[in-house]
Amino acid sequence: MLASTLLYGLLAAVSMVDAASPKKQIKYEVVTGIFQQDDAATDPSTFDFLASNFGLINRTYPSDPKTPDSKYATQWQRLNKYVKYLNKEKKTRYSLLFLGRHGEGFHNAAETYFGTPAWNCFWSERDGNATVTWADAKLTQNGVEQARKVNSFWARLLSEEGIAAPDSYYTSPLYRCLDTTRLTFANLTLPKKKPFVPIVKEFLREGISAHTCDRRSSKSYIHQQFPSFVFEKGFSEADPYWKELMAEPSTAQDVRSKAVLDDIFTNDDATYISITSHSGEISSLLRVLGHRSFKLATGAAIPVLVKQTTLDGAPPPSTTVPWDAQRTCAAPPEIRDSSCNDCSCCL
Repeated sequence: MLASTLLYGLLAAVSMVDAASPKKQIKYEVVTGIFQQDDAATDPSTFDFLASNFGLINRTYPSDPKTPDSKYATQWQRLNKYVKYLNKEKKTRYSLLFLGRHGEGFHNAAETYFGTPAWNCFWSERDGNATVTWADAKLTQNGVEQARKVNSFWARLLSEEGIAAPDSYYTSPLYRCLDTTRLTFANLTLPKKKPFVPIVKEFLREGISAHTCDRRSSKSYIHQQFPSFVFEKGFSEADPYWKELMAEPSTAQDVRSKAVLDDIFTNDDATYISITSHSGEISSLLRVLGHRSFKLATGAAIPVLVKQTTLDGAPPPSTTVPWDAQRTCAAPPEIRDSSCNDCSCCL
């Protein structure tokens, strides 16, 4: 049984990478000094992006007009001009990513309620309990309100600060991200050339574990719930990656994060890109981009100005990593603190 599950993990890792194999070798670098989140002195646990203009630093840019210009009066308008200035460089491309974490889901609330040890070892492998379902978790009311606050934030930045609206929108296929995307960008006054048409991408999903909240719903169900969303090419009806009691290692997750970024930047020439994903996946994307670690609370978002350079030659072959077989408990452990975070507490 163990041999077969490990074989599945290996095949899954191979198929995930092959499904979005990059055709170009792209190097990513973070342009620092633009946002407070780039600075090691900024504490992720206390930082409030809503109260700090997305973390945008008040500073001058080489592209600032020499004389006052009402078109570039706000910090966001001057950043837009600076990004255009940077994109005049040859063989490079600059894009501003808005990486948003989903609002609170029922799985987040359940982990708080049961405690992390019992959640990881027992409850998370179930679809729910007598009162709540957390498999492919939906947003709690608090999660809905978090997304609505971000919606109001975007509305103000668009109308008062001149922030550039996203050219493209991408989202994880898990329900909590799909709903957060919808709520965050619903009814905003967007340019006609930049309509809100989210693209559902498989590789933007959370790190895959034995938790049922990491198992997505069927394509038919997603389309029924979010009919205006567009699926990427090859999106399958059933979840092809989640497997009971198997876990994707972080190294394998980083491989697919690099693959999804390469796929986006190879096939989309957008400058401003919105991505709605998960805590673990955003952490992986930041690692791939070379950004410092910056944990996001539910409903939070982080902007990252990224420089991409296309290098000569084919990319090096990806190294596949076997997935891990996960243990589970017959009953939840009674202990609730951080001294117990694995199934050893059930022994």
